[in-house]
Amino acid sequence: MEYVSCNLCGSNQTRLVFPNTISNPKQPQNLEAFRCTSSGYGRHHAIVQCLNCGLIYSNPRWDDSELINSYEAVEDPLYLQEREGRVLTFEQHLHPLEKITGQAHGRKLLDVGCYIGVFLEIAAKHGWEAWGIEPSQWAAEQAKKLGLNVIHGTLSAANLPEASFDVVTLWDVIEHLSDPMAEIRRAHRVLKPGGLVVIHTMDIDSLFARVMGPRWPWLMEMHIYYFSQRTMAAMLRKAGFQVIRSGPHGRFQTLGYLGTRFTALFGQAGRPVDWILNATRLRHATVPINLGDLFTVYARKEKGQV
Repeated sequence: MEYVSCNLCGSNQTRLVFPNTISNPKQPQNLEAFRCTSSGYGRHHAIVQCLNCGLIYSNPRWDDSELINSYEAVEDPLYLQEREGRVLTFEQHLHPLEKITGQAHGRKLLDVGCYIGVFLEIAAKHGWEAWGIEPSQWAAEQAKKLGLNVIHGTLSAANLPEASFDVVTLWDVIEHLSDPMAEIRRAHRVLKPGGLVVIHTMDIDSLFARVMGPRWPWLMEMHIYYFSQRTMAAMLRKAGFQVIRSGPHGRFQTLGYLGTRFTALFGQAGRPVDWILNATRLRHATVPINLGDLFTVYARKEKGQV
């Protein structure tokens, strides 16, 4: 465990927002807590807010080496079952991206934390030369089985050439990192002048998050940082980006997968809903979900920068 200063402004002045809910916070938890499909809602370390800039984050939390080891070892077979929803979600994500960049025409895209490579597949079909980086050995192997360009590891260790990509994406990644500012600066380094970074994450300042308070589902052990659109924009500007668009962005999920979330959220009380959704022929049907507590921000590396 380690105590850290604010990743945005460096201040050590904080207030407690949500107290620790893990019974033994000094002992590493099961690797299931680090799956994308983790059901560990409401289990988290102490969550604080910087009194200077307003950034919200876990403190203390696992040190960087503990986090990397966990993400390298994690496996997530349930994610494979939810593939249909992920495909529709990433198709939805790519459309507004290409409204900004124009059609791909063979330009290079890097997806940081690409997991099993669903977004890479879709980007490649749209004409992008798509590359991914993924710390999970299991997930990287799943992506490579499909012939995708995936580097097993992290952006900090990959040593990619400077100014070599037109787009860098981080879908549901930035909240898991021990040093998001450093990662955004790494994205800036590998982007060409005029290149675009796209970040999708939770919005702790959304109406739904504020209404739910400590019952907001995204308060989880694997989430280290909880951005608002304001603090995310401030971090991007500090890293040398110009923010050009930011707003809520939902996703698609199958009814069967939604059923498993009811059990995870409500325990035994949620099992009847889980059973009903999974017992029908509609369990593979996908539905749009947008509670306003997820957002995507698009920011450009200015053309004069190196």
